[in-house]
Amino acid sequence: MVNITNPDEVVTQALLRLVDLTPFGHKGSLALITLDNGLDHTRPNTFGPTSLEKLNEAITAAQDSAAEAIAITGKPFIFAAGADLSALSMLSQREQALAVGKLGHDVFRRLGESRKPTFAFINGLALGGGLEVGLHCHYRTLSATAFTGLPEVFLGLVPGWGGATILPKLIGPTNAVQVIMLNALNNNTMMKSKDALSLGVVDAVFAPSDFLENSMAFAAQVLSGKKIVERKDFTKESESWNSAIATGRAAMVKKYGGAELPSPMKALDLIAAAQTNSLSQGFDAEDQALADLTMSNALRASLYSFNLIAKKRKKVEGAPKPALARKVTKVGVVGAGLMASQLALIILRNLKVPVVITDLDQERVDKGIAYIHSEINKMVEKRRLTEEAAARLVSLVSGSTSKSAYADCNFIIEAIFEELSLKQKLFAELEGIVSEECVLATNTSSLSVEKMSTGLKHPERVIGFHFFNPVALMPLLEVARTPQTDDATTATAISIGKELKKTMVIVKDAPAFVVNRLLTRFMGEITDAIDEGTPYDVADIAMKPLGLPMTSLELLGLVGPGVALHVAETLHHNLGERYRISPTMKRFVEKGVRTFYIKDSDGKRIPNPDALALVEKGSTPSTAEEVRIRALKALAQEARMMLDEGVVSTPAEIDICMLLGSGWPMHLGGILPYLDREGLSEEVTGQRFHPAGVASLPQT
Repeated sequence: MVNITNPDEVVTQALLRLVDLTPFGHKGSLALITLDNGLDHTRPNTFGPTSLEKLNEAITAAQDSAAEAIAITGKPFIFAAGADLSALSMLSQREQALAVGKLGHDVFRRLGESRKPTFAFINGLALGGGLEVGLHCHYRTLSATAFTGLPEVFLGLVPGWGGATILPKLIGPTNAVQVIMLNALNNNTMMKSKDALSLGVVDAVFAPSDFLENSMAFAAQVLSGKKIVERKDFTKESESWNSAIATGRAAMVKKYGGAELPSPMKALDLIAAAQTNSLSQGFDAEDQALADLTMSNALRASLYSFNLIAKKRKKVEGAPKPALARKVTKVGVVGAGLMASQLALIILRNLKVPVVITDLDQERVDKGIAYIHSEINKMVEKRRLTEEAAARLVSLVSGSTSKSAYADCNFIIEAIFEELSLKQKLFAELEGIVSEECVLATNTSSLSVEKMSTGLKHPERVIGFHFFNPVALMPLLEVARTPQTDDATTATAISIGKELKKTMVIVKDAPAFVVNRLLTRFMGEITDAIDEGTPYDVADIAMKPLGLPMTSLELLGLVGPGVALHVAETLHHNLGERYRISPTMKRFVEKGVRTFYIKDSDGKRIPNPDALALVEKGSTPSTAEEVRIRALKALAQEARMMLDEGVVSTPAEIDICMLLGSGWPMHLGGILPYLDREGLSEEVTGQRFHPAGVASLPQT
């Protein structure tokens, strides 16, 4: 007998009661199983081994009861969030992983194979195994405010308790690929109730206020024959299955830069096999796939990433006490360009306080205000804002060409041109206008925050507040303290960051902080290889095996050669020759070449002839593998230097910065665990960044 018990499992009980359906129009009773872990809604129901046994016992009791049908629902606000992922990282043998998969199938399939009709009353959040237990039931209702989804592929797994087999048969391969693959790869998008209904995942949606009553009535109608739910047979539509699998494969290639990762590949294989597999065959295949993935470094890495992000979202390492934060009633944004306008918009939407922007002339100010108004109008059109709420936001934003408009602001952030002297002059001007306690923040990506405060009467109120573009979508915020920045300023900045729903890392005021410093070093190795004579296409695919979201030269086009060169020059000046200035990049900037790739008339990506003409003609080319190892070794060296310098306090903070600030893939588990697993950390620096077993299989 394989031991899969988890002594730390938070057990979800399965509470059984009989419900008389007579008041709902049907003479008979229903056995209602309620999932409840006894905690509040901040800790959702999950399925560990003991929880599955509790559910199994409840199903047996329901089958033995006089009830005509069986239903399963959850505690208030929560149906179930799936498997207890905390236990997966502790599994050390494939037999254990296989047993976990089989146990889930053995319990859940009893609902699908029951002679009594079974219903899932999904009253709240239902993810992964939480949705899968519902898929095994014969019928499903859903609360209008509930979110559902199968996030397993996002985490390096597959829907392994029936989802990859049942869902394609239930809603067809195209919709199944959308739910299992495309949603997961799109930052783990969840289905709203209307989506779940239109796709056919559920049979009815009811308002949360009387959800259980309406679900009972739905069950009564089905049992009495007044309501017939028809199911379509999708298995004979071979063309749609082939098309759906091709769509999923293309999405994976696009997401991971051409790399074929185990989790998406296995998910597609299971979906494809569902066309001809029986349920039992499909469940067996899911068990094998789940066991293989569970015993892979990719899953351990994904779980490390997932847990790290969840942890850092809640707690900012080294943050002062929240009580020290000052109240912010008005915010100023200096600049009206795209970045400044994005900052103004996100602050406006989340803080809902007056926001004023300024720029050198009225035309620029008007353009910034127009952008903000336009974005607010788009939210109304998409029904993400009511017209009344939009009108309130519009009334809170204003613009001016005079910095005197900042006089009553409590917090000001600048997003002007990246030139130190300009920022020093700006802060000196602002200090003569604002109160002594007004925080002066800078969105600089590479300049010294401390130098910006030189000569100020109150340098303790200056702080780095570095967002990533696009501001609304990128979750990371680097908060840079100078030696003078006080706790009240830092606490105020952290408080605002939390209201903006950003994940924050407090960093030392060091050149380019974390993300841009590492990205510049990394990209520099790629461009150096090209300058030395490595063909651009060889150098650009060097990192393809990692599954990064874009190639180095694509990233250059996103950042812009001007910005990339400016950061490289700043780092070269401050950190030395390892940040070399690429002659190719200098020519790009001098000649106004903005991107290495363009699209032809058919929309196909091709190299920009203007860029190719400016590439340095070196004579010492490298292979793609040589470029990859070179770039990774540079990252290992730079990360160790950053930790030694105290740029951040822990390796995990570097990991979170790269995961959320640069799109470092979840399945690699952060940059430093990856370098550890590859052996490059010890080769370059003489030591690992993390203890053995972090984001990798347990050591045996």
